[in-house]
Amino acid sequence: MPRPRRPDSEIQAVRDRILDAAADLFAETGWQGFSMRKLGTRLGIAAKTLYNYFDSQDDLYLGLLTRGFRGLNDALRAAVASAGSPLDRLGALVDAYVAFAFAHANLYGLMFTWHVPKYNDYVGTASEQAARVELEAALENQRLAAQTIAACASAPLSEDDLRLITIRTWSQLHGYIAGVQNHLIDYMHPDPDSLRDRMVSLIKSSIAGELAGLCRAVAAGEAVQASHAVRVNHAAAASPAAPN
Repeated sequence: MPRPRRPDSEIQAVRDRILDAAADLFAETGWQGFSMRKLGTRLGIAAKTLYNYFDSQDDLYLGLLTRGFRGLNDALRAAVASAGSPLDRLGALVDAYVAFAFAHANLYGLMFTWHVPKYNDYVGTASEQAARVELEAALENQRLAAQTIAACASAPLSEDDLRLITIRTWSQLHGYIAGVQNHLIDYMHPDPDSLRDRMVSLIKSSIAGELAGLCRAVAAGEAVQASHAVRVNHAAAASPAAPN
């Protein structure tokens, strides 16, 4: 008689336990030193048992990233929803991003910093679909950031300008976080952790200032175009009609 199928919740609980252990092992060994055999040893199970839950090491790795990006998205959305004005929501999003990065340093490193396989490395492989799911989970965070930034603008931003300021925002945040996590800032300051609040505040001010500057440029450009159109219309109205 076949064994009854376990509830999905039980299967997911085992998957989560495996992913938790995998995150710790990745942090210790890096991508190159990781193996399903080592993971099985850590969990006290045979490596082949892991393949009942993940098709391959790549699928396990992609599952870990997907869970990380979804967790980040949950944290960012909750922060944005808890704030009032558009600028407050942007500030809350920045705070939540930094908090996630330091609360889950090893996972953040795997998601954003380490030299590990990315989506394009999986195109045409058996793991392409899992990689697509992971990529979409990652891009949801970029879209949320762009929407939150756009809501702060006093004038409509072009797609290129919005993309630029979104990338710049992430670059500033990630640059600081990576500098702390890889200990490079240790060589520049005796207590890098003490800089966090001031650094985040400066980054928020920089984002707000750049956004205001872009909006002024957009408004000025629209004003110039409107003035030019008025002059053209006046000139056309003042010109004598062409003879028949």
